[in-house]
Amino acid sequence: MSQLKAQLRRDGFTFKQFFVAHDRCAMKVGTDGILLGAWAPVAGAKRILDIGTGSGLLALMLAQRTEQSTTVDAVELDPDAAEQASENQAESPWASRITIHCADVLSWAPEQTARYDLIVSNPPYYEPGVECATPQREQARYTGSLSHSALLACAAALISEEGFFCVVLPESTGSHFINMATEMGWYLRLRTDIADTEGRLPHRVLLALSPKEGECFSDRMVIRGSDQRYSEDYTALTHPFYLFM
Repeated sequence: MSQLKAQLRRDGFTFKQFFVAHDRCAMKVGTDGILLGAWAPVAGAKRILDIGTGSGLLALMLAQRTEQSTTVDAVELDPDAAEQASENQAESPWASRITIHCADVLSWAPEQTARYDLIVSNPPYYEPGVECATPQREQARYTGSLSHSALLACAAALISEEGFFCVVLPESTGSHFINMATEMGWYLRLRTDIADTEGRLPHRVLLALSPKEGECFSDRMVIRGSDQRYSEDYTALTHPFYLFM
């Protein structure tokens, strides 16, 4: 844990190839986003969209994992977060490949008509409830500003025929999200359930949906083994990013 704390600075998070400042973002860099950014299938992706980019974490991770010809659009509703994502993008090795858009994705229209091969989102997933400390955090946490049905419809309008739409959600929300997506014409193609340790139930789920029907592959990953060290699977997935791996 001390290694992780050393990597996490008060104002941001240091990765092997880039730094993410997040002090002006409602939601900070966390395991959910790192899992999604390392897991999402990028093979053959030429155009990528990150919906609700926050600090720009997913956009940066996906730029690191893809070819120099791949471009990434990242949309963020909150002006402070969008400004910080732009600063993170500008200071990264992939500044020319990432474009940050401060906009509501529900009304945003990309400049190019070509659709995206990969769309990712670490979306709000709590139903509106207890008031948060700031409106920005409430917007990032609760589905009031971006419902799951609206997110699925938005992604459907922007995805290529063989593209993937990937999200990370609480395991308890995953089944409802899958059912909703299926009713809207999506097909579940990849699913990874995430548990803290082998003896615990999964608490997060990574999903990859596609408008194209095909076989669905499912697996399970634990973050730590019985010795509390990071598991081989988690290490293999995240070692290109974490400093201490």
